[in-house]
Amino acid sequence: MSTVRLCPCCDLPLTPMVTPRGQSAFCPRCETRLYRGGMPSLRGDLALAITGLILFLPAHLYPLITIRLFGVMIPATIPSGTFALASDFPAVAVLILFCSSIAPFVVFLAVLGAHLGLAKRQLTLFKSALWCLEKLKHWAMFDVYLVSLGIACFKVKDYADIYAGPGLFCLVGMQLLIVVMLTRIHVKRYWERWQPETEHKSTALKLHCHTCHMSQAEGDRCLRCHSPIHYREPRSIQKTWAYLITGAIFIIPANAYPISIFLNNGKRLEDTILSGVATLINTGMEGIAALIFFASIIVPIAKILGLAFILLCIHFKRKINHIYRMRIYRIIQWIGKWSMMDLFVISIMVALIDRGQILDFTPGPGAIAFATVVVLTMLAAESLDPRLIWDNYDKK
Repeated sequence: MSTVRLCPCCDLPLTPMVTPRGQSAFCPRCETRLYRGGMPSLRGDLALAITGLILFLPAHLYPLITIRLFGVMIPATIPSGTFALASDFPAVAVLILFCSSIAPFVVFLAVLGAHLGLAKRQLTLFKSALWCLEKLKHWAMFDVYLVSLGIACFKVKDYADIYAGPGLFCLVGMQLLIVVMLTRIHVKRYWERWQPETEHKSTALKLHCHTCHMSQAEGDRCLRCHSPIHYREPRSIQKTWAYLITGAIFIIPANAYPISIFLNNGKRLEDTILSGVATLINTGMEGIAALIFFASIIVPIAKILGLAFILLCIHFKRKINHIYRMRIYRIIQWIGKWSMMDLFVISIMVALIDRGQILDFTPGPGAIAFATVVVLTMLAAESLDPRLIWDNYDKK
């Protein structure tokens, strides 16, 4: 019975080792974290998920902040900005609602589903719950939303008094819970509880299942979870290029057209992303300007250039600097969600500054193009199979 396992990101055969609690085991070739030391209780994951779901309702019903504008108290909840955008910008509204509410809710719910499927031995429920957990954890953006809320507060502080609401404390609590929960959870640990990998005899390991993370010999379906398995993800390069090229096309109107329109005493101010950054600098908000510039200009361009570089290296079979390309790939995965910051700021500003008053704030046509860029670049990073980076690795 083989104890050798394949690294999920570079296919290097590895022998599992006992790792002390508080430490992690990494692949010596691609530096992928394979597992964390110790055995955190699955019940602890369940407790965190239930607590997150309990806080979810008040975080969405109670105001995050309330401003006093011209003597009128205006509350802002998480859904209020989405609803305000829904009539004129439905696609942007759906994206904001998905990242700020639906994805985090499904992530918490998926942990409950995994435990229920494990207890009832229902493979379909168990596998679906863990699939949702892995796929949606990068789309749950409470942290980005909180930073965006702070930026929106700085933008309106000269026009209104700002008061923190009970929903803000619930949102902060949920962010802490989801960080701790995702730090503890490892999908492979759940699958080991479902069925230990050692029950399957393997002599020549050639395939790694990316659903249950079991290494096995050749076959069409995984021996443990029955999912289709492939030596490499089918059409990974083609899908990544398609997302990337389309995103690169949309980045032009995203920066050329106004992303926001601000009315102040009848004066209309249309801002593109870059002019908005310049406006923030001119009003003394250099720190916020730097954040917006990084998240809305540097990050999307860096993702496109970085992924294009990786794809070209794969195409031309570059035999050096594999580890640096792997690090670029991981950075792209991590920074991708921060491009949502500008869209979150827009939704919060729309919720705070009612239309038809002396002050009015509305998105511009550039917001639609920018939302498209954010989605496509994140999908591009997710569609790339990182094992392709290592296919021509010279072991000598």
